[in-house]
Amino acid sequence: MTGYAVVDVETTGLFPGGQDRIAEIAIVQVDSDGQIEDTWATLVNPGRDLGPQQIHGISASDARHAPTFDDIAGPVAELLRGRTFVAHNAQFDRRFVWHAFAATGYDVPLIAPTTLCTMRTGAQLFPTAPRSLAGACFHHGVTLGSAHEALSDASAAAELLRIYLAGGARHVVPGWDDVVELAATTPWPLIPATGAAPIRRGVATERDTHFLARLAAARTFPITTWEKEEYLELVDRALLDRHISAREHDQLAAFCVQLGMGRDEADALHREYLAGLAAVAWADGVLTPVEVADFQAVAAMLEVPADDAQRILEHPAPTSSAPTTAAAIDAETSSSPLSRFALRPGDLVVFTGAMDEPRDVWERRAGAAGLVAHPAVTKKVRLVVAADPDSMSGKARKAESYGIPVVSEAGFARVLDGLARPTAAGAIAAG
Repeated sequence: MTGYAVVDVETTGLFPGGQDRIAEIAIVQVDSDGQIEDTWATLVNPGRDLGPQQIHGISASDARHAPTFDDIAGPVAELLRGRTFVAHNAQFDRRFVWHAFAATGYDVPLIAPTTLCTMRTGAQLFPTAPRSLAGACFHHGVTLGSAHEALSDASAAAELLRIYLAGGARHVVPGWDDVVELAATTPWPLIPATGAAPIRRGVATERDTHFLARLAAARTFPITTWEKEEYLELVDRALLDRHISAREHDQLAAFCVQLGMGRDEADALHREYLAGLAAVAWADGVLTPVEVADFQAVAAMLEVPADDAQRILEHPAPTSSAPTTAAAIDAETSSSPLSRFALRPGDLVVFTGAMDEPRDVWERRAGAAGLVAHPAVTKKVRLVVAADPDSMSGKARKAESYGIPVVSEAGFARVLDGLARPTAAGAIAAG
């Protein structure tokens, strides 16, 4: 098959062949005259943290649903087979794709002699035009949708290719036809297809339902004190950064399913949790707007109706948090105090991922608060701070297996604020 395959990849970093991986890939098939024939794109689960998320904008909650490159190697090979590999700054994209195939055990003919670069071609045809993708698109009147979104960038590069072909690229760029012929005639290995479906950005919104929605309505026997305390502790850890990540929704749902706990029991415990939170807020006799806003945000995350949450806030007596239902929590559990996650000076904290603030800044702030930055996750570590709480890094995965909370930078800032407020018991409250 002749023609071009215009490719763009979003990656976890700049260095293929090492720790960095493809996090998104798009391929736009273009015929010999520059007309688009087909498009294909998917997120790729890199099996590690996503790197500079502030640049590419890919969330771990989306990427965790995506296939690995091993899963899509077959379809990608078919889309590239017999076509000239084209990209804007093609050396970057080509090397990442080649290394991704190599990691699966396949040596593919993605080499410089079968590759064309729209950045270099544009410089040869239009020397005064900007070289960046955004600059070249603006110069030529090409629409660039979401920058650093693979299909948007690949489509824009494909349109530049069409313009360059119309402008005589075949005749201006030395060896153009030779590159096309070599790409068309160089054999590719046959790579089996796995049937993995492409995954696009935003998939988490469709697939990651609230954990309460995954539970049965109720069970017919009361929950025990142990179950209550374990569940409330898990809720408290999930709310540490005032964000329930996709991973934490999974953990809460799995815990409830394991115990046979239904929505009614979970809702009753959520109201008890809110009663405890309200009691803490009222402890000094003053309820500030910040405390009210925080309480309302927590109630919303636990899907307690706003009117019910307001009544709990105004009357945070223990009995208000235990409504009578057919599967009511037994009297033994309703009197247990609220367990709160707390950090103490000397506790170990691990950082993972490409954060907005430099990691050494966070480590200094942790040290100033009495915490100890630790290089690896062990069972002695109390908290993991990740660029994305749903990070797929080895550290985050190990933290999950040990039951260690994983919070965002914003969540950790909240923890540090809490370290300035000692509790009556001498511990330092993190919530």
